[in-house]
Amino acid sequence: MEIHRLEKCPSSAYYIKDFLTVEEEEFLLKNVYNVPQTKWTQLLRRRLQNWGGVPHPNGMIPETIPQWLQTCIDKVVALNTFCDAPNHVLINEYKPNEGIMPHLDGPLYSSTIATVNLGSHTVLNFYDSNDREKVSFSLFLEPRSLLVQQGNIYETYLHGIDEKYEDILDNSTLNVPSNYQMNQSLKRGTRVSLTIRRVQKVSKLKIKLGR
Repeated sequence: MEIHRLEKCPSSAYYIKDFLTVEEEEFLLKNVYNVPQTKWTQLLRRRLQNWGGVPHPNGMIPETIPQWLQTCIDKVVALNTFCDAPNHVLINEYKPNEGIMPHLDGPLYSSTIATVNLGSHTVLNFYDSNDREKVSFSLFLEPRSLLVQQGNIYETYLHGIDEKYEDILDNSTLNVPSNYQMNQSLKRGTRVSLTIRRVQKVSKLKIKLGR
């Protein structure tokens, strides 16, 4: 993974541009949208699916993760990114002009998180915990890419996505690819993210779900 480390970031962030093939991306998107509508939770500016269970301070009641999603988890784990096996995936769907406020994921999770990006790009902003109004730096996430965060960058910096129809790659963006121009404007499409992580406290009960 060291060859994928983003050197300009606080420790530690790793970015793989073409982590998935086009076929793998299409397979995942097909399955994401093939679940029952009851699996979706609609929020004000995005909608989501929980797989593996719903995290809770008293312990997550584990649910069986479907094989189509487990295959993606296994591909991430093969990079030796996690000390303990991931047991939860949060799927978010963001349409253009949707986003999420700066936040920390909190103590329910281990200090490694992997995000697989599908469908469209986004710009993920990071903020110092003492100043939520000013972006400290940003990362450009392309479709089919993988971002892994560990340690300081995940535990200390808040992260969020602005509500925009298009993004500008500027000096705050630390990983602008060579085939893009600085200050280039990019229109957003619908983006689906798979956030793979380890919930630390799990109940001994277990629920088996179909699909």
